[in-house]
Amino acid sequence: MTTPPPGPPPGPVPPRRTPRTPWVRTRLRATPTASLLAAALAFVAVLLAAGLPRALDRGADRALRDYLSDKGPTAASLYATAGPRPAGRSAGELDSVLDVLRARTGDGFGLVPGAEVHGSLGLKTRSLTNPELPQPEAVPVALGLGYLKQAPEHTRLAAGRWPDGAAPGKPVEVALSQRAAETLNVRVGTVLNAAPSVTGAASAEVVGLYEAADEADPYWGDLPCLTRACLRVYPSSLPKNYWQTFALVGAGGLERLVQWGGGATDFWRLPVDTGSLHVHELPETRRQVAAYVSGPTATQLTRDANRGDLRISSRLPALFEEAEARRQAAAPLTAIGPAGVAGVALVVFCLAAALTGDRRETELTLLLARGGSRPGILRRLLGESAVTVLPGAVLATALAVSLLPTPRSAPALLAASATALFALLAFPVRALVLLSPRRGRPAARRRLVGELLVLAATAAAVYEVRSRGIAPAGQGVDPLLIAAPLLLALSGGLLLARVQPPLMGALARSAGRGSGVIGFLGLARAARGAGGRGRPSVLPLVALLLAVTTAGFGANVLTAVDGSRAQAARQSVGGDARIAAAAGDSLPPALTEAATARSGVRTGLSVWTDSEAFLFGAGGQGSPRITVVVADPVAYAELARAVGRGQFDPGLLAGGPEADAPVPALFSKDLAAKATEDGYRLRLGGGEELRARPVGEFDGTPALPGAGAATIVLPAGPVLAHVPRATKPDLWFGLGPVADARLRALVRETVPAAVAERLLIQTSEATAAELGRDPLQASAGRIFWGSVAAAAVFALLALLITLARAAPERAASLARLRTMGLRPRQGIALILAEALPQAVAAACGGGLLAAAAVALLGPAVDLSSLVGTPVPTGLRVLPRPLTTQTLALAALAVLAVLAEAAVSGRRQITTELRAGDSR
Repeated sequence: MTTPPPGPPPGPVPPRRTPRTPWVRTRLRATPTASLLAAALAFVAVLLAAGLPRALDRGADRALRDYLSDKGPTAASLYATAGPRPAGRSAGELDSVLDVLRARTGDGFGLVPGAEVHGSLGLKTRSLTNPELPQPEAVPVALGLGYLKQAPEHTRLAAGRWPDGAAPGKPVEVALSQRAAETLNVRVGTVLNAAPSVTGAASAEVVGLYEAADEADPYWGDLPCLTRACLRVYPSSLPKNYWQTFALVGAGGLERLVQWGGGATDFWRLPVDTGSLHVHELPETRRQVAAYVSGPTATQLTRDANRGDLRISSRLPALFEEAEARRQAAAPLTAIGPAGVAGVALVVFCLAAALTGDRRETELTLLLARGGSRPGILRRLLGESAVTVLPGAVLATALAVSLLPTPRSAPALLAASATALFALLAFPVRALVLLSPRRGRPAARRRLVGELLVLAATAAAVYEVRSRGIAPAGQGVDPLLIAAPLLLALSGGLLLARVQPPLMGALARSAGRGSGVIGFLGLARAARGAGGRGRPSVLPLVALLLAVTTAGFGANVLTAVDGSRAQAARQSVGGDARIAAAAGDSLPPALTEAATARSGVRTGLSVWTDSEAFLFGAGGQGSPRITVVVADPVAYAELARAVGRGQFDPGLLAGGPEADAPVPALFSKDLAAKATEDGYRLRLGGGEELRARPVGEFDGTPALPGAGAATIVLPAGPVLAHVPRATKPDLWFGLGPVADARLRALVRETVPAAVAERLLIQTSEATAAELGRDPLQASAGRIFWGSVAAAAVFALLALLITLARAAPERAASLARLRTMGLRPRQGIALILAEALPQAVAAACGGGLLAAAAVALLGPAVDLSSLVGTPVPTGLRVLPRPLTTQTLALAALAVLAVLAEAAVSGRRQITTELRAGDSR
């Protein structure tokens, strides 16, 4: 008998624990490709969502700064003035006031470092009695004095020295600009004597000559004639020209400056740093500037500076308001593209969640049947999505922030968070629907009610936009204008999903009557949808329709903007090219002949104008001064038709056979309203007289920009017989693709440089380019084309997901048909017959919806903010951009279907044949 070995007393055996396998890691290892694709989709979507607000901010900030700089070098400045003040002031007092003014900036806006300008200017100029000074029309030279603290920093001494003080009884020392000295024949040491006035006799000695380091420097922006001598016009019954300039005194000459100018005005100019301005801070900046100019800050500055007469002004509040109005006017059109991308991306996430749900429905149902709870399963799926989505979302947000630096991050973070949240919850929500108990079948009724609600909302949105226009006017993005195209696309998708099954069924029955079965089978599957659904899925249709509608509507808008800008430029110039002589001059005949013969000029027309004419009625009563335009009627009528202003029938200006017959004339509307008699007497500026007979009226004419000026158009033939000087035209117009650089080169080659400098050369090409230079318009264009590209990519992704979703059932059907003798090439043809009708129908439907959106919403669209100048409200349907976008996206959809069929069709069939059919 064997004795058992000693040991612990027997007891209960502890249960063996099975090690828990991490759910998320297991699932990611099981489907690495799907996980990577989901992470990539989230990364791209979040990158676009985070980058859009920052791109909009950057474009708006740049547009604001360029708008302010275009208003002039000193527009973005604060001005403070005090005076006139009596003698006894010092330069130190001016410096102390500047310190006070600078101390209250920086709260909402800053100044350009070292760009302040301050000093004092005499109230009046004094006439100089020196006989050697030039007097163009017997009017003496006028000299004013001023003091500028920073002048030595912005100039170079050309001769002599800078002025200092002046002993009593001696001439005040001044420094004069080199250019003014050359014009006035003044040298260092010249004493300039002023005519006696109530302040007594005075004289100034030129002790130095200076040159501006840069005459384009904003420092000289609004300072009067300090870098050169200016030719002024003396106001009188007979205007006369005279020279005027200013000279600088030293700090010790301030008292003499007061004596010379009959008083003086102290001034301080503080340029605001526009590079630090941001649109999102504009309301606060505007409030701070307004307080500085005429609010509590201005009151405090007056007390701190101890200058009760201190007055502060600035154009900035008005410019800020104008800039904000421009931005908000462009905002609705800018937002349409991103809204379309957001809609397509939303559909793609829903389709991706549906695809994942289809692939994992059996797994989820099995987990629920084995005791898993719905909350527990959803928590696991949420953790699975978090590991897939969150790293890509964080990386995309960081990349957008680093690539598009702006001071504001809240909108980008909010958009990124919303997109990441949707990507995170898309599949768990779909799983919740799959795991929920099945109810009855009133789904068709609920679907019908939902579709009717969408159609009603679409009709209401379109009606509201058409009835009230874009509203609220000037208040930023109009939600209805953004929602209306998207609702139209959604309604189109719902209608197409209703219409496509019976249409595809009819086509399938028609194809079934033929000898082949490929077309019948493909169209039949397209009619009934995949996965046992009674009709094709609405989501891929909506994605394609949204993409095509957004692209077509936006392309129509941008094409209309280009066309309106070109037409506005033509109207501003009066044609495609314009050469104008200076007042009182005429164009050289060689120039007009060379310009007309220039390559690209389709029509060249020389015009003579007289702006000193008067019109007298039969009763002898005269009209105000009018402008007479003399041109060849046929060529001028063609010019008016091309420009779109002042069109008329050239036959109206055909002269009568009698030599003394009145000249037929076209009257502008203001003159035509008073034209009650047949006979008029026209007196031209040279004293010539003509009899004129009104034969028609016009509103605006190509030869004169703008409308409303009192103008008469006369035919060249009868006028030239009575007015010989009319043979020397002062205007030339050209029609055709005239390049601005080539026309200017032609002028330089044809006429002397002195004559070319007095000519005004304009082309519609250069004018349109100037109108389109606004960064606000460029930003809108970039955002739109980026939105088109993103929407196209997402739409193709939706199509591919739809094909992948139907792949298992399609592969099973093809495998069965393969056993019946179906060849591989026929299998690919069957896939194309099933998928192409939906893609092509959606693309074509999107084009029709884009045209409908333009036709329905176009009358409410104002393109002025994008054109760069006021244009009539309204948007027409332009077939070319709509067709281009529709065909482009349709071609991409077809290529995607072809690629998917060629790559995966044969592989799916082979895999299905190897695995067998367990369905």
